[in-house]
Order: sequence, then structure tokens, then C-alpha cells
Amino acid sequence: DSFARTQEETLNMGKTSKAQKAREAASSVGSNEYVRRLISDEELRESVREAYRAGRNAYARLQKHKKPAQALMDDKRVQRELREAAEALREASDRLRGRKQKKSPWGKILFVAIVAAVLAVVLNEDLRKAVLDRLFGAEEEFEYTSTTAPTNGAPVAS
Repeated sequence: DSFARTQEETLNMGKTSKAQKAREAASSVGSNEYVRRLISDEELRESVREAYRAGRNAYARLQKHKKPAQALMDDKRVQRELREAAEALREASDRLRGRKQKKSPWGKILFVAIVAAVLAVVLNEDLRKAVLDRLFGAEEEFEYTSTTAPTNGAPVAS
């Protein structure tokens, strides 16, 4: 009876120590800053997924070729997939380090303004004349008169 109890206590101790180790590992992982970011940041997880997907697609495409090194140099789709994977990994790395991309709306606003201005100048004749007058000066209308007299009475073609 005491042997069975001792054996049972030993088994429980083994379970307790494994459970304790699991708790310690979980608390250690939970306190890791990078793991917390990975858990809480949806964009970070999406960047990691995108990098994995693009890398996997590039690898699968390379495996289809008999000469993968040649395919790497010539296959535009493989190059695009690898570029996408690298960009996604860079984004994930920046987000993991806490560098959030600050996207300024000024670039888009400037682009839209330039496109609108070009369209307005192209489509509106009065505006086009005003812009050309500002850039190159106003057009001057003039009449040309010759300052030379005709010789030997021949009529001048007009």
C-alpha cells in the first residue's frame, strides 16, 4: 500500500513538474515583447503570411524548372514572387521592431492635384491659353509688310 502511494506521488510529481515547466514556458513566451506584438498585430501576421505565401510560390515555380538557377534569372514571375516575399518580410520586420509606417497623405494629394491640373489644361481651351500666355508671354498679332521696294516693275506675289 505504501509502495503504491509512493509510486502515485512520484507520478503526480512528474506531472506537476511537467505542468510547472509548461506554465513557466508559457509565461516566458507571454512576456516576450515580440510574441506579444505577433499576437496583437494583425498587419504583422498578414505580412508574415504574405511573405510565406510568396516565398512558397516562388520555390514551387523554381522546382518546376530543370535549371532553377537559370529560371531565377529569366523567369519574371519568380522574380516578382521573391520581390513580394522580401517586401512583406521587410514590412513584418519593421512592424515587429515597432516601426510603424507613417504614410503621409500628401503624396496622394499631390498626385491627384497634378493629374487634375493637367486634365484641366488639356480640356479647357481658355485655361490653356492663359497658361501658355503666362509661360511664354501673350501672343502678339501682327501684319507683315515688306520694307523693300519691288525691282524692275515685276509684280510681287502676295
